[in-house]
Amino acid sequence: MTRTRFSPSPTGMLHIGNARTALFSALYAVKEKGIFILRIEDTDQARSEHKYTEILQDDLHWLGVTWQEGPEVGGPYQPYWQSQRHEIYDHYYQELEKQGLAYPCFCTEQQLALNRKIQLSRGQAPRYPGTCRKLSAEEIAKRIAGGEKPSLRFHVPEKTMIEFVDLVKGTQQFHSADIGDFIIRRAEGTASFMFSNAIDDSLMKVTLAMRGDDHLANTPRQLMILKALNMPAPQYAHLSLITGDDGTPLSKRHGSFSLNDLRQQGYLPIAVLNYLSRLSHAYEQKQLMPFSELAAHFKIEKLSRAPARFDKNQLLHWQKEAVMELDNVGILEWLRENNIMVGKIPETKRDLFIEVMRQNILFPSEAERWADVLFHRPPEFTEEQLAILKEAGEDFFIEACQLVKKHGTNLKATCDDLKNKLNVSGKKLFMPLRIALTGEQHGPELPHIATLLGPENMMNYFHHAALRAARGG
Repeated sequence: MTRTRFSPSPTGMLHIGNARTALFSALYAVKEKGIFILRIEDTDQARSEHKYTEILQDDLHWLGVTWQEGPEVGGPYQPYWQSQRHEIYDHYYQELEKQGLAYPCFCTEQQLALNRKIQLSRGQAPRYPGTCRKLSAEEIAKRIAGGEKPSLRFHVPEKTMIEFVDLVKGTQQFHSADIGDFIIRRAEGTASFMFSNAIDDSLMKVTLAMRGDDHLANTPRQLMILKALNMPAPQYAHLSLITGDDGTPLSKRHGSFSLNDLRQQGYLPIAVLNYLSRLSHAYEQKQLMPFSELAAHFKIEKLSRAPARFDKNQLLHWQKEAVMELDNVGILEWLRENNIMVGKIPETKRDLFIEVMRQNILFPSEAERWADVLFHRPPEFTEEQLAILKEAGEDFFIEACQLVKKHGTNLKATCDDLKNKLNVSGKKLFMPLRIALTGEQHGPELPHIATLLGPENMMNYFHHAALRAARGG
């Protein structure tokens, strides 16, 4: 049975790169009728925080990603928190030490930094030189008795080629001579990512480990660990990184790109789901799809080796598609979820407001702004808009007020009379009206705006515009 996993470290918000990894792993598991596991890799106690674990679980649920094993649901290989699995790791440390494949290392960070500096100055790739590899048992015991706390290093075999087939990148080869002995247990006693990640993948019978290709160099190390312990290894699929417009890996300098940020901005989960599903994965289907359909059409062979560029316009495209798919009840719920006071919208005009907004907004905050303007207070104007109002003149808006008394919300009749009486047409007719009624130069069709405002508000807004035009600001 196919078993995939997502194994985040709870040291911060869930970035969209990690969210995509979780999503692809879950999509593939569903496609293959398998199991998707969530495992929390919190061995770095100094940086891990429980609040981030809670947030990432909430974010994944919001996105539509569920797990069959892990926190909240349990499973046959629990615990799914690495901080609770130290006894398991200790067992395998002892096995490696018995075989002479792991040894204590007393080198300090300063010594290691000096070694790296010397190697680089000689044009060599920095790697651990094996300083502590040949310490005697007596010397090790003496140093530990003296209060020194060693890390534990894996003894990399010499003259060995590590080869595996990556399901995205193809055949990969690494020579052990290019890999120095690496730490598998930190000096304070916690397991390194390299070790705990490999052990848990094997024990939890993970068949496919998807992760970013920045982890590619970790794979030969983990395969050596598992081979030394005679434990089965999963297949690997290293996903291309996500880059910003400048081609560099997506980071905070490109903006806010945590899943939680997108939630707070009012993105709909199905919009983010469809966008992330297409970041380095090609779908023939171009329409908005629910999780089940995205899973049904997910194919590993469709994953691209090239970096995936984050495109804000594409994300907004899917947001627009998602908003258009919502029914009126869905729109109202979306507004409520984002703390928009639905009570601002008169109940008698709610359906029309929603229909008009569906065509013209991407986010709940925009709906709130329209509700304020249409039902509660006249708009504020920019300097550019004030110049347009001034050019139209005070008399233009006074006349508009009188025509609303005559025609009510029939804005076409008002426009026809304005055109004939003031000899004004085209943009010089419609733009001052739009700005006066909405404070925007683009937006919903004016007849809809007139209906939502009602005659009284229309006259008040035209009067407000007349005063601003007369003052010139």
